[in-house]
Amino acid sequence: MASTLNPYLNFRDKTREAITFYQSVFGGELTISTFAEFNMADDPAEADKVMHSQLTTPGGFVLMAADVPQHMPFTEGSSISISLSGADEAELTGYWEKLIEGGTVVEPLSKAPWGDSFGMAVDKYGVNWLVNISGAAPA
Repeated sequence: MASTLNPYLNFRDKTREAITFYQSVFGGELTISTFAEFNMADDPAEADKVMHSQLTTPGGFVLMAADVPQHMPFTEGSSISISLSGADEAELTGYWEKLIEGGTVVEPLSKAPWGDSFGMAVDKYGVNWLVNISGAAPA
């Protein structure tokens, strides 16, 4: 089996809502496990929080996320961005439109100096997204 690298997002009490939102954007199969399912909830108030979730999309994307327990430090937002790139303009524009709903557009999805279409946004859960749609190959 080849090694893989997947984005893993952390939230404080918002994972179930956020990962379900990403499923509505990208489609795919979603699995969610709680702290209680693995007997990992020291605090009964955290039993139903998400210990691990994984979204596997029809296009082969894998996105994972979890709730950070109250006893662990957590700062919302980060220096991490998730990049979506490819040549399928309709597909990537569709993802962009869904991701910006309730979020903030940092750079509008538009023609970039390097010839591709590029946009930056922060979704309604504070996650940074970069979308790059390949332009026509130079002649």
